[in-house]
Amino acid sequence: MNSQTPDKFTIINELARRRGFFWPSYEIYGGVSGFITYGPLGARLKQNIERKIRELYVHKLGIMEIESPIIAPEKVFEASGHIEHFKEPMVECQNCKRKFRADHLLTETAKITQTEGEKLSLKELKNIIKNEKIVCPECGGGLSEPKHLLTMFKTTIGPYSDAVGYARPEAAQGIFVEFKRLYEMAREKLPFGVIQIGHALRNEISPRQGLVRLREFTIGDLEFFFDPEEPNCYLLKDFENETLQLVLADDRLKGSEKLTKVTVKGALEKGYIKAEWQAVFMAISKRLLMALGVPAEKQRFIEKLPWERAHYSAQTFDQEVLVERWGWIEVTATAHRTDYDLKRHAEFSGQDMYVFKEYEKPLEKEQIIIKPLMEKLGPKFKKETAKIAEMLSKADPKEVEVSLKEKGYFMLGKYKISPEDLEIRHEKIMERGRRFIPHVIEPTFGSDRLLYVTFEYAYRVKDGRIVMSFPRDIAPIQVGVYPLVSKDGLPEKAMELYKFLVNEGLVVEYDEAGSIGRRYARADEIGVPLGITVDYQTLDDNTVTIRDRDSWKQVRSKIEDLPECLHRYFRYKIEFEDLGEPITA
Repeated sequence: MNSQTPDKFTIINELARRRGFFWPSYEIYGGVSGFITYGPLGARLKQNIERKIRELYVHKLGIMEIESPIIAPEKVFEASGHIEHFKEPMVECQNCKRKFRADHLLTETAKITQTEGEKLSLKELKNIIKNEKIVCPECGGGLSEPKHLLTMFKTTIGPYSDAVGYARPEAAQGIFVEFKRLYEMAREKLPFGVIQIGHALRNEISPRQGLVRLREFTIGDLEFFFDPEEPNCYLLKDFENETLQLVLADDRLKGSEKLTKVTVKGALEKGYIKAEWQAVFMAISKRLLMALGVPAEKQRFIEKLPWERAHYSAQTFDQEVLVERWGWIEVTATAHRTDYDLKRHAEFSGQDMYVFKEYEKPLEKEQIIIKPLMEKLGPKFKKETAKIAEMLSKADPKEVEVSLKEKGYFMLGKYKISPEDLEIRHEKIMERGRRFIPHVIEPTFGSDRLLYVTFEYAYRVKDGRIVMSFPRDIAPIQVGVYPLVSKDGLPEKAMELYKFLVNEGLVVEYDEAGSIGRRYARADEIGVPLGITVDYQTLDDNTVTIRDRDSWKQVRSKIEDLPECLHRYFRYKIEFEDLGEPITA
């Protein structure tokens, strides 16, 4: 590409600003990076993308949806592990005081891959910056030693400075903390899923990628709870032949990003993907991106390496899409969160997060019972006797018995327990079910990134004109209505048609400014799939011309037939040619 030619990212952002899709926030005050304002068209396009997510998951799969606060008490994020783990390495320019994320700076200046950069310690980052003589990319000043920044927005709740809260960096914890109530709403049956789509905030160090990296963004987190001993996915047969493009961790460790093309069934059989539900949700994510206009060959799922995975994850695949400026970027992820979150919230809140699953038939089992002998423990441990007795009651009976048999003692923390300190009994019991904490598969989506890739893949140029070929069911405006000329009763008839279609539930734009050609061009540029022109023939026979945005073909249709035909068209039940009789030039 010619160095003078703007890339697609630049073109898209200029178009988005000019036509009211999105633009940087707070521009009258100089702007603040990482914040975006969506205009009328952008807000509607984003809502339509989120509606698509709801169609796939809430309506078709029966996933429940909730909405919880974006501020949570500090304890929630202590339990979730975010306060301990949600940190990024930062350096500051000693001259201009600009701050940069240290590992990203190295990927831009020191030929270090993003994967390599993310695993570096603060000491390693410091050494590379020193040895490579890396300076501030803005002014050339020296850089400070790297330090960690907690990338969550901190606040206080109410007037009390000790009531610390944080803005959520994800929507998942709002689901986990409500698990007990949601489990009741699922009629206490597994598996079930809950999704939340809403705003989240991350105090990014230096966001410089438009919609791809924001400080405030919209996230969709879906938590799917299932029994780890019965992990079989009842949807597998519907997706087992779906082909996925995988970049496996084993290949990445060898320095390769080789694509492994495999069906969902094959990926499970070969052990590439560990859990059936995870594989199925990855296939659904692939279909979601295809529905947004991203071809299958422009998508891949890259397996996160151990040091890249979040602290709660047993296995994670990022779904990436190929874009012009940055190459592959993450737009969704699917993680196996195990029982980490529910266990942690049970521990920190003191609430029982276990579920009970009743067996079809009771099972006879042998139970090991440990009875502390206080008359033996008392003289031996004196004031600590009651504490040790309580600890013994919580110890694993089998582990105690095995240790006593093999070693002649059992270490209860720092206390040495002898066989004479307790009594061990074996009893037969009828077990009617089992208690366990469910495991979780989490598909997560970034609405803003989905909107960007939708925008980039919709953009094309035809005969020197920009055409935004959004999929017809997510286009922000469905139909444009235009009088051929602004006289002879045509505007009145066109306005009548406009109101008719609006009342039929369609999203319609009315435009009579300028020539019909200019109006078509404006509509193409904002992605209106269909243009309906009211002309002199309309006044005679109540028919109109319908123009297709992508092919520029035209058909003639009766006004009375429009509501049913248009609704079917936008649900992909019929194609453009089915809307009326073809018009030949």
